[in-house]
Amino acid sequence: QVQLVESGGGLVQAGGSLRLSCAYSGPYSGRTFSNYAMGWFRQAPGKEREFVSVISGSVGGIYYADSVNGRFATSRDNAKNTAYLRVNGLNPEDTAVYYCAAALRTWGPSEPYSDPQWYNYWGQGTQVTVSS
Repeated sequence: QVQLVESGGGLVQAGGSLRLSCAYSGPYSGRTFSNYAMGWFRQAPGKEREFVSVISGSVGGIYYADSVNGRFATSRDNAKNTAYLRVNGLNPEDTAVYYCAAALRTWGPSEPYSDPQWYNYWGQGTQVTVSS
């Protein structure tokens, strides 16, 4: 079955940056990773899971949550079966567990990318902690 493994989280000072990675694996990973849109969500203590970004499988479509205000950037390397989230200008409000998610969905302007129910698979999460 599909597995997603996040890495790259850690403790960072306010204003710092991190690059989070999400490695995909599965029985047909060589030909299926590019079929999945890859989303990033985060969940802070006491808060609901929050949409961060999504990138389409192979056509270059990207959407970001308004809340990230241009500070985050998502990308992917299909040859490496890996999706990325660069997080810049971090502040303590960004402290959360960051999750990647894969969606076997048709890409289009009306798709509910910010809805967790749109995604089929989830990683275990990686902790990002930002100190002031």
